[in-house]
Amino acid sequence: MKSVYKVVLDKILASWYLGFLELPFMKVENKRMNMIHVKNILKIGKVFLASSVIAVFLIGCSSKDPEAQEYNKPAIYWYNKMLKQIAFYDLEAADDTFISLESEHRNSPLIPTAMLIIANAHIAEEEYDLAKYYLDEYIKRFGLSRNIDYVRYLKIKANFFAFESQFRNQQLILDTLDDIAVFMEKYSNSPYIYLVEDINSRISMAKATFDKEISELYTRKDKPQAAEFYMKKAHNAWAYLDDVEPVSVPLYRSVFE
Repeated sequence: MKSVYKVVLDKILASWYLGFLELPFMKVENKRMNMIHVKNILKIGKVFLASSVIAVFLIGCSSKDPEAQEYNKPAIYWYNKMLKQIAFYDLEAADDTFISLESEHRNSPLIPTAMLIIANAHIAEEEYDLAKYYLDEYIKRFGLSRNIDYVRYLKIKANFFAFESQFRNQQLILDTLDDIAVFMEKYSNSPYIYLVEDINSRISMAKATFDKEISELYTRKDKPQAAEFYMKKAHNAWAYLDDVEPVSVPLYRSVFE
């Protein structure tokens, strides 16, 4: 008798696991019940998946809240935080922190120093456009400061490093030469004048090489007047044009030059 009860109990447990109850004295449409059970499982799965996604999203948002809600802090707080982020090479976060510093303390004496620090950090990471942005803002706002020659030198340096290809960025060459001319006229006694003169020589040779290449192009196109015009420009940019060694360009790049 006990064995019969045990068999019935095992059958009830097995049937419960499959999602329907099948007893010897009950007639159940097994296929229909199985389909209903599968649909219920899918519905539960969808609800669980949606709940999981929402939970992850809310957890992610809540983890960012402390950082996003920072405001109304002293200038020294933002300044030290920016320095820490730069030390860990997180320049994107440092940019955001500088915005907070400038927004809440626009007249703080820490602003000029912070601008130069973050500009140098971007130069070190070869992010020259961002560096020039900070340097241009410094020149606009603090053009009468005692170290303005250093700031203008940094901008010339950033432009020089941004010049990567020998036959491209012609406008960058012209803009840099204009900045160099202003520097050499206004700050001839600056301790950075020799560095600027060195950059001037290199940029002038680059411009001469560029003009010479254009002259040779017009020669191949059988346009002698244009070729002569650009050859004169090349000699005006650098008198000793024949002494300039051509730039060594890898083969894979020379195809596109």
